[in-house]
Amino acid sequence: MYVYDDIDQTLVNERVAEFRDQVQRRLSGELTEDEFKPLRLMNGVYLQLHAYMFRVAIPYGTLSSAQLRKLAHVARKYDRGYGHFTTRQNIQFNWIALKDLPDALADLAEVGIHAMQTSGNCTRNVTADQWGGVVPDEVEDPRVWAEILRQHTALHPEFSFLPRKFKFAITAADHDRAAIKVHDIGLRLVKNDAGETGFEVMVGGGLGRSPFIAKTIKPFVPGRDILSYVEAILRVYNQYGRRDNIYKARIKILVHELGIEKFAAEVEQTWQEIAEGPLTLDDQMIEEIRSRFVYPAYEKLTDDPAELRAAAADAKFEAWRKNSVAPHRQPGYAIVTLSLKPVGGPPGDATAEQMDAIADLADTYSFGEIRVGHEQNLALPHVAQRDLPALWKALDAIGVATPNVNLVSDIIACPGLDYCSLANARSIPIAQELTRRFANHETANLIGRLHVNISGCINACGHHHVGHIGILGVEKNDQEVYQITIGGRADEHAKLGELIGPAVPYAQVADVVEDIVEAYLALRERPEELFVDTVKRLGVEPFKERVYATR
Repeated sequence: MYVYDDIDQTLVNERVAEFRDQVQRRLSGELTEDEFKPLRLMNGVYLQLHAYMFRVAIPYGTLSSAQLRKLAHVARKYDRGYGHFTTRQNIQFNWIALKDLPDALADLAEVGIHAMQTSGNCTRNVTADQWGGVVPDEVEDPRVWAEILRQHTALHPEFSFLPRKFKFAITAADHDRAAIKVHDIGLRLVKNDAGETGFEVMVGGGLGRSPFIAKTIKPFVPGRDILSYVEAILRVYNQYGRRDNIYKARIKILVHELGIEKFAAEVEQTWQEIAEGPLTLDDQMIEEIRSRFVYPAYEKLTDDPAELRAAAADAKFEAWRKNSVAPHRQPGYAIVTLSLKPVGGPPGDATAEQMDAIADLADTYSFGEIRVGHEQNLALPHVAQRDLPALWKALDAIGVATPNVNLVSDIIACPGLDYCSLANARSIPIAQELTRRFANHETANLIGRLHVNISGCINACGHHHVGHIGILGVEKNDQEVYQITIGGRADEHAKLGELIGPAVPYAQVADVVEDIVEAYLALRERPEELFVDTVKRLGVEPFKERVYATR
């Protein structure tokens, strides 16, 4: 956990006071909605279909138990008793009254939580691998560097009014759990031949109306130079990015139109002008940030303890353990993923009662720490293997032990037309129906790793472009219809999915997904061949034939 200092707390408190004054002026009529809009966006407040939506930042997906309890408090006191975890490691509250927003923000500030830069044309919440600092295969903890970026970009005057919103993601492991290739800047921690730590820098990724996979702009930037290099990228974007057309304002469009070579040359030239300046990070500065991360006092334990072997006789426990428990870098410990995708439930939602209970379990079993993943699930990152049987029973009792992580019912979905004023179609009911269709865990395990992503509009908050099966809701002749893509992925082999054919009506979406899955089971060469690999081998045609044969 990163421990915030007095400077951080002062900044958060001052922002609360400033926003309280702005809200009072809006309520009194001194500010019109148009005048209030840019002010509320700076504090994570959107005007949705039914109410203001409040988006709270969870930097690099790390929460303390005290912070999670405070989120539960906000859900209970100011909202309707739940929150929605997003693909950006944020949490959203959909029903808070405008008059209550300053108080909610003040309550969150007590534990160092804020909503700065969760919206608006600025650098957004910096995201990272939710298993950072505990996974065995990483170069080092990426959250240290995410915090360095957070501090540098928070309320940065040059980057608070960019042509469009701007997103960072960082990973340090072989397997990319942070989806860095679909971000404006994706950073992968690497070691060069001399053993130095640095970054492969990728630029120009993003989804939405014009989806692109990020391209590597520089294979290695030393860690000490990462701030100056990132600043050079942002300066080039700030200078050349389109401000006359919102649909062409993202850096991905600039990279595409200039070409990666020309864009890289512009960045390199700008970087050379600032590379040896005050943005250079010396070892002492890096270690100062690193020292603020408090790591658990692990016990000396061994893997596969007696408690775990004894519990293996319980088939339900074993199904959960195999699905939701991952290796830890510390012997005798494990990483536990909590599924927020129950059968028939909205993906990514957690009630205040669940959040309180998870905070208590984090204190008991995970040194008071919780992680949020971009897949809209939570994780306890420091669980002793001997405690897994007891933890499983407690998680099952509050409904977050569904053994469907990375399986077909572990669906990523935006709120869609049920909440969002930008949406054209519903997302949540489709996700709920699919979890019912694939509720049988034996069937889901037979299918294997398969990611279904759903977006209710072209803005792609559900990351449908990179779903193994992607579902995009659009409006046609006042009807909700859905485009289906297959073969996308968001990991280190990131790829955009391919459209299989004409859009289908709302009532047919779940049937189409079943048809695609049945086709995959018939077409795969062996049980170990993943869905995305079958699509890569055969293309979309066999699936298209199956889906449209009777439609």
